[in-house]
Amino acid sequence: MFTGLIREFAQVIRYENNLLTLSSHYKPAMGDSIAINGVCLTVVHIAENTFSVELSLETRKLIAIENLKGRVHMEPALSLGDKLDGHMVQGHVDCIGEIISLKQQGNGLDIIVRIPEDFITFVIPKGSIAIDGVSLTVNEVGQNEFRLTIIPHTLEQTLIKEYNVGRRLNIETDMFARYIYHMFKKDKALDWSSVDRILASY
Repeated sequence: MFTGLIREFAQVIRYENNLLTLSSHYKPAMGDSIAINGVCLTVVHIAENTFSVELSLETRKLIAIENLKGRVHMEPALSLGDKLDGHMVQGHVDCIGEIISLKQQGNGLDIIVRIPEDFITFVIPKGSIAIDGVSLTVNEVGQNEFRLTIIPHTLEQTLIKEYNVGRRLNIETDMFARYIYHMFKKDKALDWSSVDRILASY
């Protein structure tokens, strides 16, 4: 489990034979779970200055694999007793999104992201979403896109400041929204106002 708060930027050393090798100040242990660009991966090899994680076929099919180069977002898994900021992130990517608009708005940067329409159901206005592992708040939801406003602090602490229109992103929707939807999907009376009330009780 993760929080969507980026610990540091790790540097990709190489990606070959489904093994991603990275260097970072943080030193994981063998078998640790670690999120790279929002993807929960397991440490399978440790060297003096690097560590490697393995990507399964399922993972490779679901993520924006072309972004596994240069610097990447990294967050170690939560430990018992860690402070919980951001929101509960599993590191299980739902789909790939694409940036279709970037626009400066006052001191913030508005980003509009398009995702497959099947997944927009799980994106809630003023709810949480993880973009490449970064915990963010959704401002507005359309038919197959949503709008985020990124504050300067977040831009400084993440790679989002380097993103361009057309970039593909790893998207993880809010797990509570997914759970509640699947619990009540046969109840035609359920709407997102009801879901908001349920989420507010957590």
